[in-house]
Formats: sequence, structure tokens, C-alpha cells
Amino acid sequence: MAQLRTDLPIGDHKPLHARLIPKVVDDSPIDLLQYQRIVIVTDGASRSGAAKTATGLLRYRPQHIAAVLDRSEAGNTAQQVFGTGGDVPIVSSAQQIADADAMFIGIAPAGGKLPESWKPVLTEALENGVDIVSGLHEFLVDDPQLTETATRHGTKLIDVRRNRFKSVASCAEFPASNLRVHTVGHDCAVGKMVVSLEVQRELQNRGRDARFLATGQTGIMIAGRGVPVDCVVADFVSGAVEQLVVSHQQHEFVLVEGQGSLTHPSFSGVTLGLLHGCAPQGLIMCYEAGRRSVHELAHVPLHSLRDLISIYESMANARHPAKVIGVAANCRNLDDQAAEYEVARVQDELGLPACDVFRQGAGKLADAVEQLKLELTR
Repeated sequence: MAQLRTDLPIGDHKPLHARLIPKVVDDSPIDLLQYQRIVIVTDGASRSGAAKTATGLLRYRPQHIAAVLDRSEAGNTAQQVFGTGGDVPIVSSAQQIADADAMFIGIAPAGGKLPESWKPVLTEALENGVDIVSGLHEFLVDDPQLTETATRHGTKLIDVRRNRFKSVASCAEFPASNLRVHTVGHDCAVGKMVVSLEVQRELQNRGRDARFLATGQTGIMIAGRGVPVDCVVADFVSGAVEQLVVSHQQHEFVLVEGQGSLTHPSFSGVTLGLLHGCAPQGLIMCYEAGRRSVHELAHVPLHSLRDLISIYESMANARHPAKVIGVAANCRNLDDQAAEYEVARVQDELGLPACDVFRQGAGKLADAVEQLKLELTR
């Protein structure tokens, strides 16, 4: 079978199987920010919870999104369907966007499989010179039909979760000038990525040198690079994250995207490896108001925020001194009045600054980050 093209320079004689592994870490030749005219495909799934990748891209890379492809929503705008993205059009074919340079898979469905009905859509894009970028657990490069089409047309298949991290953590020492803040949560899917990005944005608006470090598929697609921690071999999670932080230690602040929860029965291992790999000084606790049980495990009750703060601080301090400096409340299921009450309640109960970053902005959390910086440099 024909093999995929790569972007390696002429004269690279690595084994072919090694050259086929797309990488999205900082020493990689592939930076997803190179794509400036992206079509996001969400065909038939735009109004489902699985379309969170599309929503993230529309919110945080709007200048690079040319269109969303969903035949069932064609003619609408992204704002009408996703609640973000403004006038980005929703189209029925990638051919309607003549200068598109990439198609990003915009869903993160349970099981991480590519819908079979999407194969013709992806094939058409490849035939028209458009690269495909996917964060699914099912890798595009393992599909013979897509691989053959990409080879014939000189286009690329990029699986952001596929990686070759093989280094354990070395308990690296970080410079005192680098403040590491890590978003953690009481559960999965509570907004840890969004909070990291919003705090970064607020710090940058204040003229501070802040960088978001991505650890999940959507974050990587937004930032261009990162570490897909849920697809790294367990022994190497901390090492991969440590390497990511070391490569950004020149920044004043790094905001490290969190994953899972230390008390989630399914994903606690990834969470702990990430926590120890980034060795944060500051933690931001993220939670969803009203959630009582573990995501997708309704029979498992959630721990209280007070207990979780104690657990996270204890586990973080096993690697490096750290403390929770603020709370991010996800109040998406509450009206404005109830959200304001919830934030005030949590702030009073825990004695920590709290906010809903969408309704109230990330100012309180950015204040807490800057205050921690002052405390550590005195």
C-alpha cells in the first residue's frame, strides 16, 4: 500500500513507520496554527454535546474558521447553532470554501469513533487538497481508504492523539520566574480547558506573559500543540507533561489544562500523572453547579469541594508545594440570579475567590494568580 507524505526535510532517512506518526508537541514539524482557513465538520451532530470541539474552535480560533460543514444545518450561522462563532457560515460541502486548507473533526463522541457516514465527506476534502485533522481515539491513518486517498492527492491525515512519548519524568527544577497554574476539577467535562484559556486571556489583556498549555484534543487544536495525555502510555504521562512545561518555562505564567479528576474511578491515573508532571504552585478548582454524581457513573456520588481541595493539595504537595488559589463555577444550568447566588455561596463557604468566567469574566482568578506570584517572589 502507498504511504502517506510527511513534512520532513529532504535527506531525512528515519524508518518510514516513524515518519508516519504525526506529532503536536513543541519540537514537532507540525504546528496546527499553520492552518488559517479551517472547515470544521460536525455533520449531523452540531446540536449534540459531542460537538464541544467545534464550539471550542469557534470560540478561541474564530479568525481561522472559514466554515462549519453540517448538511442538516446548511444556511445557518455558527452563532445560531453553537451560540458562538458569529457569522461563520454552515455549509453542505467543503467545495463551497474554495481556499480551505484543513478540515478539523469537530466532535468528541463517546468511544472516539469516526461516523461511517462522514467517510465520503473526508474523502472529498482530501481529493480537493484539504488536510484532515482529527482528535478522535480512532486514528485516521489506520483507515486504508483515507490513507490511499491522501497519498494520491498529496494531502495529510493528522491524528493529534497519536504520539510516541517514551520519557519518564525527572523531577525537573523550574525557574522561580515561571509560575505554573493548573486547573483541576471535581469531575470530567466541567470547563477546565475554558477556565485555563480565559485566565490566560485576562492575564494577556493586563500585559502579562501568559501561555496556555494544552493536554487534550480540543486544547491542542486551539493552541496548535500540546500533549494528548489520555493517549500517552501511563508511565510516560508525567514525563510528557514535564517536557511540555520545561519547553515553556521562559514564560512568566503557564496555564496548564486539567483532565479528569483525582476521584473519578475511570480517569484518576491520568489526572495524577498530569498533576505531578506540571508541578504547579497554584491550582484552580473547577466544578459544575448542581452536579451530584460522577460523569457517566450516576451511582457514584461526587466528593464535596472542601474535601477535594484537601485531596488535590495533598497530592500536589507530594511533588511540589501548591495550593488552591481560586474556584471556577460552571453555572451553565442556572439563570443569572441563581448563578450569582451560587458564586457568592461558594466564595463564602471556602474563603476563596470564585467566579463564573463566562458570566463574570476571569478577573478574580487572574487577580489570584498575580497575588500568588507576588507571594512567591517576596
